[in-house]
Amino acid sequence: MRFLDLFKPISPFIPEVAPPQKKVPFNTRLLWTVGALIVYLIMSEVPLYGIPQGTGNDPFAAMRIIFASSRGKLMELGIGPIVTAGLIIQLLSGSELISFDRSNPEDRGLFTTAQKVFSFVMIVIQASLYILGGTYGDISSYQSILIFVQLLAAGFVLMMMDELIQKGWGIGSGISLFIVAGITQNIWWMSFSYITMQDGRAFGAIIAMIQGILQGLSVPDWFFRIGFPDMLGFIMTIVVFAFVVYVEGMRVEIPITHGSYRGYRSKMPIKLLYVSNIPVILSYAMFANFQMVGQFVWTRWNQDNSNFFLNMFGMYNQTAQGGVNPIGGLSYYVTSPGSLSGVAADPLKAIIYLIIVIGFCLIFSLTWLEIGGLGADQMADQLLQSGMQVAGFRRSKKPLEKLLNRYIPTITVIGGMIIGALAAFSEFFGVFGSGMGALLAVSILYQYYQTMVQEQVEDLYPFLRGAFS
Repeated sequence: MRFLDLFKPISPFIPEVAPPQKKVPFNTRLLWTVGALIVYLIMSEVPLYGIPQGTGNDPFAAMRIIFASSRGKLMELGIGPIVTAGLIIQLLSGSELISFDRSNPEDRGLFTTAQKVFSFVMIVIQASLYILGGTYGDISSYQSILIFVQLLAAGFVLMMMDELIQKGWGIGSGISLFIVAGITQNIWWMSFSYITMQDGRAFGAIIAMIQGILQGLSVPDWFFRIGFPDMLGFIMTIVVFAFVVYVEGMRVEIPITHGSYRGYRSKMPIKLLYVSNIPVILSYAMFANFQMVGQFVWTRWNQDNSNFFLNMFGMYNQTAQGGVNPIGGLSYYVTSPGSLSGVAADPLKAIIYLIIVIGFCLIFSLTWLEIGGLGADQMADQLLQSGMQVAGFRRSKKPLEKLLNRYIPTITVIGGMIIGALAAFSEFFGVFGSGMGALLAVSILYQYYQTMVQEQVEDLYPFLRGAFS
């Protein structure tokens, strides 16, 4: 019995968004996309009912940008459960523990059902870990149930909105849309928020700089603040965005020809960021789940930090408000220092964190080559099946695979190290939205630009749809 066959009995009872019966006009799809975005932004601002305010530092702050989550709001979990479930499904599929025929509609439906079930299970698990791990401090059983129900409902709505967009009612991917919305919102808030903080100036870096000039503060105080967004972070944000745009355009181009059409020549681009941002998303998903489990273990069995083996997993202290902060163990070292002042306070943590992030990005980059179908053997198969071949090489898989192996593994390693270093260093310099947020925003916005241009061309010239597909 196949693994997917286990989902046949429950498949009819799993909620789903019906795909459109005919192609939805571009303007209608744009309206659905904007509508889903508005719902997400509202849910990002609605506080969870029943949680106490101010529960210490946020150990998941660095992950929230990537997972489009908001602390203490309905979007507390964000897309974390969906990403984690997708990672599990992809690993099972890549290792051939899940076998299915992509051309078979029934198998595709069962695979989608499996993804939904795994996503919902991860919503339940992560919501439970948030509550039992002491994220909201000391709360009653009634509060725990109330918060759990809210997180469950919000996760389900987000899952359905993602499916709505991907089924053809919207444009692009719901996950990508929510990520770039969260990044943009974060950058705007850290730049222009006018809420007054403890130092007497606004939270937003640009507003705070203007206030500093008007108040006659020294020039260094215009650009640098401890504990709040500052102009140094804003300038580094611009630098990181420019660097990401530059790196996104770097590629190795292999000349190719068509076996059936003489004279047809083109180029096969192998981007420097060959596996894109997938490795760092998977790395941070692992860090987030590790910290949630670490909080749960500490809360239940090691609150006095006296167990040597559990201390290696994670040590925490309890804040005055009832929350918990990591102070040692692996949970501490997979948490970003957060700023240059944090790096200066504990440089050893910063170095270990940098090594861990780069190391896991490298591991996931190489892993994704195989489970994502991006390896040299898979790419050689795709070239041959499309009728293409590399100029100067005979039409055979072995020489093509040998040629691609000169580039793909090396580029994958270099790209994985670059995005890992970018993610870690940008957090040290207080980049708004993080360097990983910049990478995600640039790649997602570029994909949306391509998709929207293609959609408009298809609406104007319907006969070109076959060429695009």
